[in-house]
Amino acid sequence: MDFYQLGGWTVITLFVLFYGGTFLMSTLIGKKKENADGYMTAGNKVGFGVSAASMTATWIWASSMYASATSGYTYGISGPIHYGLWGALMILFIYPFGKRIRKVAPKAHTLAEVMRARHGKSSQLMLAGSNVVGSVISLTSNFIAGGALVALLSPFSFQQGIVAVAAGVLLYTLWSGFRASVLTDFAQVVAMLGAVVIIIPVIFFAAGGPSMFESGAANLTPEQSNFFSSEAFLNQGAPYIAAVLAYAIGNQTIAQRLFAVREDMIKKTFVTATIGYGATVIGIGMLGVMALYLGISPMDSDLNNIIPQMASTYLGPVLLGVFFIMILGSLSSTADSDLSALSSIMMADVYGQNIAKPGKANPKTMLLIGRLSMVVATGAGLYFASGQMNILDLLVFVGALWGALVFPVLASFYWKKVTNMAFTVSVLAALAVFIPVRFGWFPMDGSIGYVFDAVSVVGVGVVLGLMAFGFFGLKPALIIGAAAAAAAAPFVMGFLHDYEVLTGSLAAYAVSTVVCFLMSVRSSSDFDFDVIRQRIGDFDNRPVEEVPAAALPRA
Repeated sequence: MDFYQLGGWTVITLFVLFYGGTFLMSTLIGKKKENADGYMTAGNKVGFGVSAASMTATWIWASSMYASATSGYTYGISGPIHYGLWGALMILFIYPFGKRIRKVAPKAHTLAEVMRARHGKSSQLMLAGSNVVGSVISLTSNFIAGGALVALLSPFSFQQGIVAVAAGVLLYTLWSGFRASVLTDFAQVVAMLGAVVIIIPVIFFAAGGPSMFESGAANLTPEQSNFFSSEAFLNQGAPYIAAVLAYAIGNQTIAQRLFAVREDMIKKTFVTATIGYGATVIGIGMLGVMALYLGISPMDSDLNNIIPQMASTYLGPVLLGVFFIMILGSLSSTADSDLSALSSIMMADVYGQNIAKPGKANPKTMLLIGRLSMVVATGAGLYFASGQMNILDLLVFVGALWGALVFPVLASFYWKKVTNMAFTVSVLAALAVFIPVRFGWFPMDGSIGYVFDAVSVVGVGVVLGLMAFGFFGLKPALIIGAAAAAAAAPFVMGFLHDYEVLTGSLAAYAVSTVVCFLMSVRSSSDFDFDVIRQRIGDFDNRPVEEVPAAALPRA
């Protein structure tokens, strides 16, 4: 097939316009004497419009677009539905838990900071460490997406692409931190959603319109043709349901926005982001479905090339430039969020509460540490991105890894009996089970397989029970969780252990929940949640300038 590439000077111009514009926005809000708390959470008073746009832009990242298309190409039309629908619902599931978290810790900067106030150092550093790993992997996957975009649509190489993207994101995020991230997110999400509305229909009709589904049906396997494919659900849908719930609870980029938005705007923010994410990511994923029906083989056998390959084949030079900006916006909006999250963890959790003496953290030192952390993280992301790993595998792995933390973290906000020992041991036990299962370190034949199938049944109950708990409370959650486990058992026993990604994820949920519960239920702990509010406050006494509340149309 014929491919169209943008010229070298055109690509350079697009980079300069995009990153130059975002840098200009960040300088307009920059201050000579930056406030450390403003650098991390913008004063906890970000309005609905900016918050909703930032949450949408952060969740719609280039990696989610590429992974949705990969899912569509791999599993057929149900692939993007599994990817986009469950991801959208997980944003929705954040807000009831988010309201409780903000009530308990209204002035927090990170979830790990709250865990220190609730439990102690080990819980804090465990959650902070997992977020450092997750954010570096997220940065890596976004740089990979940018490198694939540049390599396919321009004369420049993959390596040149990842360096240009990394430098551009660091340029505008470094000075103003989280405030730069949320304000540039607003502009980026408007451009990104507008581009999606135009580009997807253009590619669809340029590729043949509805007739492609009839003429290309022979290119699909029976499983890919089946909308209710069990292979798609077990390999993509179910692992992603578990993974994105963990993302919602364990991810500092999400928590940072939760702590930044005005408390009365939490529900509106996350409902709006749910709709925006679902529509956009499912739509983009259909490019992978189209490529499957058209019989297109990914260039260099790299599934990350599907989206730019479809764009370069069916878009003219003007729309290809629009597409280029769309992907840059999506990856940059999440990469800057990762940098802001990492800097907050290093500022609040590492320096503010573990290096500086209590109450003696120096705001200027905090800012220096935050900015240095961004530079180091960018370098690490570039190093790992050079390996060009599969983005979908990265996302599912990180989500499953965070699954070990979900129940201990949530229980710590609701249940007075949870202890530091219960939190620490349950997470370590879950990781000790998850990692060997996920990477197939031992055979799953015979009785071992059945044991893990039984553990997975418990994991199914835990995941659905936690989802129900946020909206309906404890009793309905217990009923729904038990019913889900009982209903799943006949279908799970004897075969689920063959799907190591799903089994590992469900095992992480099950083990952490059971261990945390058994170690806590008989404890004499009677924690007073008001203590968290007393222990967590601002690091910097200087006033924080509020982020303006731009108005987004109601979805």
